[in-house]
Amino acid sequence: MNKSELIDAIAADAGITKAAAKLALESFLGNVGGTLKNGGRVSLVGFGSWSVSARAARDGRNPQTGKTIQIAAKNVVKFKAGAELEGAVN
Repeated sequence: MNKSELIDAIAADAGITKAAAKLALESFLGNVGGTLKNGGRVSLVGFGSWSVSARAARDGRNPQTGKTIQIAAKNVVKFKAGAELEGAVN
């Protein structure tokens, strides 16, 4: 499912227009992204939680040349599925 298909599904399930569904989805994504950017955590009980974790700098290897390269430190987003979501998939 891509973004436009998700918007269509939200609109159909909620009985709202596609424009309203698009605004709701964009608001959700913006708020989740903003919270994570500020170092926060987002939890939806039963669905899952998003958090930010720091990944340390490390040495890597260029697969084409075999030469050692330095990989910079960065923040990464982590998602842990909730019990209901895991149960629905399994």
